[in-house]
Amino acid sequence: MLFLRNRAAPVSVLHNRSAWHRLRLARKAACREPNFVNQLMRMLIEIVRQSLATLWAHKLRSFLTMFGIAWGVGSLLLLVGLGEGFRSGQAKQLKNLGQDIMFTFPGRIPAVEGSTQSGRTYHFTYEDYLAIRSEARSLKYVSPVLNREDIRAVSDYGSTNGQVFGIAPEYNQIRNIPVGPGRWFNDEDNTETRRVAVVGWELLKNIFPGRPAVGSPILLNGVRFEIIGVLSKVGQDGNNGTNARIFIPIGTMRNLFRLKDQNSEDAISFLNYRPLTPSGDLVAKREVHDIIARRHGFDPKLAESFEDWDTIEDNKRVAKIFDGMDWFLGVVGVVTLALGAIGIINIMLVSVTERTREIGLRKALGATHRAILTQFFVEGAFLTALSGGIGLAITTALVALLAALPAPEGFDTPRIVPSSAAIAILSLAFAGIAAGLYPARQAALLQPVEALRQE
Repeated sequence: MLFLRNRAAPVSVLHNRSAWHRLRLARKAACREPNFVNQLMRMLIEIVRQSLATLWAHKLRSFLTMFGIAWGVGSLLLLVGLGEGFRSGQAKQLKNLGQDIMFTFPGRIPAVEGSTQSGRTYHFTYEDYLAIRSEARSLKYVSPVLNREDIRAVSDYGSTNGQVFGIAPEYNQIRNIPVGPGRWFNDEDNTETRRVAVVGWELLKNIFPGRPAVGSPILLNGVRFEIIGVLSKVGQDGNNGTNARIFIPIGTMRNLFRLKDQNSEDAISFLNYRPLTPSGDLVAKREVHDIIARRHGFDPKLAESFEDWDTIEDNKRVAKIFDGMDWFLGVVGVVTLALGAIGIINIMLVSVTERTREIGLRKALGATHRAILTQFFVEGAFLTALSGGIGLAITTALVALLAALPAPEGFDTPRIVPSSAAIAILSLAFAGIAAGLYPARQAALLQPVEALRQE
């Protein structure tokens, strides 16, 4: 023992020598106990106690290691969370419009294919809608839309101008139409051309400020209607066009408010429809084009003859953009994680190298090869679990703070992705534990005298 003290053993070793003596006594006592679990628990508790004492003896080194792990975990989670928040916000914005919606508007029939300078205009008709509804096999719902913006709405409390949509009862199965008080149209309202209306949230504030509207009368260009339903606010800020519209049955709209200045008295503005499945959007579009082109006498392959808006295709394109963004943010996060892992590996390598003499002294005091490796494993696992938990807690608190702030349109609150958290913590744990175990194993394989000679 005098020889060991003359070799100027590290302070942490001298501080923990009594702990290793207790470990030896615990191991001897465990050998006399029949219960293997008790033996294992006693040894594990002693090793954990020794590991914590060693970490506390090297506070700065432990702090730097923990900071690297927490920074890597937090950076990866925040970057991935921001990407997921943006994706979620865009999905909600598209959902405000409706689900799997497709629009078809009339274009121009060119005299020469591919020419945009010549051609004739045409308009969809109500008969086109009836033909599509009866012949198309790839459509789940379809509704005509007859749109007028020059109709004056007057109530007992105010007046305003807004869009008036004449639609079929199936319209609420295509578009996002959340009815609050009251009800939506039914087939009888349409076939009997009843003068009933459903009013949007924004429009209601102007003509029924602070008053119940369901059951009240409203005049549309002097024609009396009864309000049977009120729409809830659509969109986060209420800036969706649906909030400023009045909806009436298409049959009533055709009788009272036909489109002006159209060649056909039975013209409609456009068609809204929804395919049977999202993957059948192109088939549904082609089927609609074929029926309309046949009825109006032109080639359905003339692209200029239709103007389409396929939200399903838009969703697919947006999804690809967000997939690319996720990959980019993921790569940035992995690079940040790798830098943190390199820092951890460097610190652990230096730590174990500096403690080679300590390992030799512990072996001289009776520590086994397995006990030494277990201690370094416990140190690495403890540092990783604690540091990863700190990084996760800080990131969660930051996300909660961002959630309390008003989010811009099209952007949702970032959210913690559990899989990313698990990958980050496990990756850094592997790097830290491997960086500690490898040199510790090399040092533990040395004879105690050789380890004590290391500088």
